[in-house]
Parts: sequence; structure tokens; C-alpha cells
Amino acid sequence: MDVVPPESLLAFTVAAVVLIVIPGPSVLFTIGRALALGRMGGLLSVLGNALGLLPIIGLVALGVGGIVAQSIVLFTIVKVAGALYLMFLGVQAIRHRNRAAEAAVSGALPRSHWRQLGEGFIVGITNPKTIAFFVAVLPQFVDLSSGSVPLQMIELGLVFFVIALISDAVWALVAASARTWFGKSPKRIAALSATGGGLMIGLGGILLFTGNRH
Repeated sequence: MDVVPPESLLAFTVAAVVLIVIPGPSVLFTIGRALALGRMGGLLSVLGNALGLLPIIGLVALGVGGIVAQSIVLFTIVKVAGALYLMFLGVQAIRHRNRAAEAAVSGALPRSHWRQLGEGFIVGITNPKTIAFFVAVLPQFVDLSSGSVPLQMIELGLVFFVIALISDAVWALVAASARTWFGKSPKRIAALSATGGGLMIGLGGILLFTGNRH
């Protein structure tokens, strides 16, 4: 059967939960978006970010992910593109903080749902740390005697996808609740939007200037 053995699946699930619940880049992105855009914007960003994992899972299962992870040029391109896009979103959140505040007070949406979803997707699919994680970790939980390796890696990747989606959604709701708690004051909402933008700029800078392809 082309499935991951139960013991391996359980071990991977535990490892994934431990890794995901520890605040990292994905959590910071989620909090920043929820503070900048509110609950709906935060949740749509979480969903988009998680959907960005799916192509990566497929590419890793097919072996393409390993090629990217081992190529300094390709890995750097993905890393820089993802970091710069995060910083761009942060700058946009700060620039349009007053518009976001007015929208929050009036109940109008500052931007379309599809755009929020798409922005989260781009961040997810250009996250080099996700590629590196899947390339390094997924093969360790694959049983060669249990059938197709790509199918097993896809199964493990989908488990990670579900856990990440649930965990990040919780973070988004918590951050959005904090935003709501600050009330409907335009000035306070604008300050929170700017704070969220600052978090995304800082995260982009961290991803851009720290770490390496290993």
C-alpha cells in the first residue's frame, strides 16, 4: 500500500505539531496581517499561505524541491523574492494604515478577498524555509517498503498542511481579537495596521539577511 506506516505518521505528526506551534516566520506573518487587516484579512492570509504549501509539497515529492534546495542560485532567488514581497506588503500596510482604519470603522473591506488570499499564497510559495524543511524532514519518515515514495511524501505534506492551517488560524483569531479589543478608534486601528506592517518588514529583513541555504 502506498501509505505512510502508522508509527511513522504518528511520529511525523508529533514533530510537525512541535515545530508549527513554536512561533516562527509563519506566525509573525499571520499576526502582522491580522493586525493590519483584521480577522477576515488574517484568516484569508492564513489560507493563502497554507495553499502556497501545496505546490511545494508536490515539487518536493517529485524531487524538484531537492534541486532548488541544493542550488545556491535558485534557492537565493526564492529567498530574496519572498523576503522582498513580505517587506512590500509591510510597506503597503503602513502607507495605507489610515485607509484601513476608516474601513474598519465603517465596516468596509480595504481590499478584495481574492487579493488577500493571493498575497498569502505568494508568501507561502516563496518561503525558502518551507522548501528546506520538506526536503530535509519528509524523507526521514518515508518507508521504502510501503510503496510509492512520492505518494508518502505528499501524504506527510498534507498532514503538515492541515496542522499549519489550524495553528495559524488560531494565531490570526487571537491577533484579530486584540485588534478588536482596541476598539473602533481610527487612530488606534491605524497604529495597529502600522504595527502589523512593521512586523512584516522586520520579518522580511530577517529572512533576507540571516541564514543560508543549509
